[in-house]
Formats: sequence, C-alpha cells, structure tokens
Amino acid sequence: MECNVKIMSDNINNYISTLKIERNLTEKSTKAYYSDLSSFLRWLKENSINTINISTINSYIFWLQNIKEMKDTSIKRKYVSLKSFFKYLVNNYIISKSPFDNMRISFKTSKKLPKTLPSQDIIKLLKSPIEELKDIQTEFRKTISIRNAAIIELLYCVGIRIGELVNIELNDITLEEQTLLIHGKGRKDRLLFISSTDVINILNTWIIERENLNPKCDALFINKYGDKLSIYSIENIYEKYRQLAGIDTKSTPHYLRHTFATQLLNNGADIRSVQEILGHSSITTTQIYTEVSTERKKQVLLKFNARNLLKI
Repeated sequence: MECNVKIMSDNINNYISTLKIERNLTEKSTKAYYSDLSSFLRWLKENSINTINISTINSYIFWLQNIKEMKDTSIKRKYVSLKSFFKYLVNNYIISKSPFDNMRISFKTSKKLPKTLPSQDIIKLLKSPIEELKDIQTEFRKTISIRNAAIIELLYCVGIRIGELVNIELNDITLEEQTLLIHGKGRKDRLLFISSTDVINILNTWIIERENLNPKCDALFINKYGDKLSIYSIENIYEKYRQLAGIDTKSTPHYLRHTFATQLLNNGADIRSVQEILGHSSITTTQIYTEVSTERKKQVLLKFNARNLLKI
C-alpha cells in the first residue's frame, strides 16, 4: 500500500510519541520533527496531492530549493525527518514501501565550526551567580541562585547537552565517587567523572538547598514549584547570567559544551575519549572539534612563532 495524506495525518502523533519514548529525544527535537512533518502535510493539501511517492518527494524538495529558497542544511533536516517517518510506517506495516526507497540525493552542507567562549568569558560566567549571591536578601532567592550556579558549573565541567541536564535524577549522581550517569540520545547511557571539587561542592550545596523548594519529583534540577526544569528554563538561566557577566557574545548554553570539547583537545585529550565523554555515536561528529583546535594552533603559530620574524 502506498502512503497517502490520510495515512500520514493519522500517524504523525503516534510517531512523535514513539520518538519521545523509544529514542528519548528532547522536547525541542520532537517539536522539530513535528514541524517538518506538518509542513510537508500542509504542502500536500495546498497542492491537492493525495498519493505520496518518490515523485512527490522530489517535487517537494524542488519547491523547498527553488520556491522557498531554503538553505541545504534546512532542507536536509526536513528530508531526514520525512525519511525517518516513512521508515516508521513501513516497520509498523502501515505501508508496504517507503517513497524514499531507491532515492539518492546529496546536499551541499557547509561545515560550521563549533562556536566557543574564550576563557575570560567562561570565568566571568562562572563567577556571575556567586556575585549575585552577595546581594540576595531572601532564602528563596539564595536557593535559586545556588541552583543556577550548579547548573552552569555542571554544563561546563562535563560538557553535557541541556536536554541531558534536565533529565538527571538524584540517583544518577554519586558525590562521594564524583560520578554522574547521563541518559543520552537514543537511550545511550554514559558514566562521567566530575573532576572539579568546586563543582562537587556546589552540587552538594544545591542538593541540600533543593529541599527548600518542596520537590515533587526526583529530578536533580527543579523549579520553584518543585517540578523538573525545562530546557527553555535552562536557556533563560544561561541568558540571564550571560548578561550579568557582561559577555557580549550572543551565545547559548551549547557554547559551553563546544568550549569544553575544544579545550579538552587543545590540552591533549585523545579524540576517542572526547567522543565517549560527549556521547557522540560517530567519531565524525567529534572530529569537527579538531578543526577548531587546529585553527587555534594555526593562529598561535602565526602570532608567536619567532621564525616568522626572521629575514634570511
């Protein structure tokens, strides 16, 4: 059976639920999938197309490229989202064949180097919640500020994704052994070592202060109502302290992960270890950080190598 608009429309919500449960994707990722599928469905209806086959997909991609003039990176994401959805339909015997079978298409994707923060900005960012504590008058605000300090410290110290951070539970962390169990993408767990005693200390302080918020769940980081923090809350917390620290760079929490990885490689860590720490399934994802590291070395040599000044 070929896929059609009704089959697609009837199964999108079930597919999104499967992504959340089986692949452990973040809310942000599942929303992106939903948006991509809904956009395609809307295009089908607007163009009175019912049957979905390889010709339909090619027409849609042509429309994205030439009418919408989307970047290849955005089109590739939509392509991957749709391909994954139709694979799900085949695997669940809802359709007999995917429109992506035997389809080959390549996208020109520019290689974007990870954006990092300089060390002086990292220092200002880590100091920001501590400086804030000095002026806080209420116990509630003190508790929130300690929580925020622990969040920023942990993001930078172990280089985790914010989606992983919000899913940490109390029993995932063992302060005595300085270990942290991370539930990564695709239900891939990894055990990390919290190497900084400063970070261990702030986490210990936070876990004690956490009780002041009357927890309603086992999440390590909770909001003022005692519920698990959302990834949007983490983004807002980061933005608050970025501004308080006077950091001009329009950065996101993910910059801390990029900075963490780049600094590991700059300081001599081997790429396989960095791959495992970051939770990358493919080494090629990690290799992008070696380019940042190489670029840094290039700039240092251009600026400081004495041979550059010798005229022979």
